[in-house]
Amino acid sequence: MKIKLGDIDVSYNIQGNGEPVVLIHGLAENKESWCGIQEKLRNCRTYSYDLRGHGESTLGECDGTLEQLGGDLISFLEKVSGPAQCVGYSLGGTLVLWAAAKQPELVCAAVVAGTSTVVGKQAVEFFEERIRMVQEDFSTFTSVLKKDTSLQIVKAALGKSGEKVLEDITARRLKAVGDGTGYVNAARAMLSLNKIPLTPILKEIQCHISIISGEKDIFCPRKAADIMLSNLTKSTFKEVTDSGHLLGVDQPETYAQAIQSALKIGEKYG
Repeated sequence: MKIKLGDIDVSYNIQGNGEPVVLIHGLAENKESWCGIQEKLRNCRTYSYDLRGHGESTLGECDGTLEQLGGDLISFLEKVSGPAQCVGYSLGGTLVLWAAAKQPELVCAAVVAGTSTVVGKQAVEFFEERIRMVQEDFSTFTSVLKKDTSLQIVKAALGKSGEKVLEDITARRLKAVGDGTGYVNAARAMLSLNKIPLTPILKEIQCHISIISGEKDIFCPRKAADIMLSNLTKSTFKEVTDSGHLLGVDQPETYAQAIQSALKIGEKYG
C-alpha cells in the first residue's frame, strides 16, 4: 500500500487485527525486515513502512535530519495508523524516541531495540566512510554490503546464523538502499547524534519505553541502554542472550517474544 505524506510517497504493509502497532526499521533495511516479527505478534494490527528513500518510499526533499525522519513517523501516525504503540529498531528506535518526546499524544507506548541516543567516534567513522563510498564509488559500497568480511555490521551481528541467512539479508539490503541516496540521508541523521545526542529529550517522554538489547551488540551495547534507562521516567530493560545487533536474525523467536511481552495489548497505557 502507498500513501502521500508531505513531500514523499510512503510504502507500507498491514498485518493482523487489534490495537495498532507501528514498526520502524533501521538503516539499510526496509519494511520487509519486519515480516517475521509481524507474523509472530498476536492481538494487534501491525504497520511497517519504508523510511524516506528506503525500499519503495520516495526520497523527497531530504535534509539529513532526525527531525525530518521523525516528522515522517508522526505523519504516518496521524494519517495512517492513528495513535499507536511503536516498535523501533536501531535508527527506527531513535525516531520513536524523538516522536514520543515531540508528540506524546500519538505514541501510546514504545519498544526500542538495538538503539542508542548518542553516536560515538567509532560509529562516526563508520557512517562517514559509508557515505563516502556511496557518493564516490557506489560499486564499492554494494560490494561491501555483499561481503560480510568487509561489512562489519553484518559480520558482528550474525552470530550463529548461516551463509544462506547472510545472502538473504544482503539481497534485502541492496533492495532497501536502491541508489544509496536514502541511505546517505539517514546516515547523516544518525551522525547528528554525535554532536547533538538525543539523550536530553528523554526526560520529556511521558509514555512507557521498553528497551531491548542484544547481549553481544557492539554497536549499541549495554551502556547505550543504561543511558536511556537513567534518563527515562518509565522504562524497562530486556537483554536477548547470545545476540548481536541484528536481533531478528540471531534470535528471532526470543526477539519476537520480547517485543510481544513489552507491548501493552489490552492494557491501559502508563
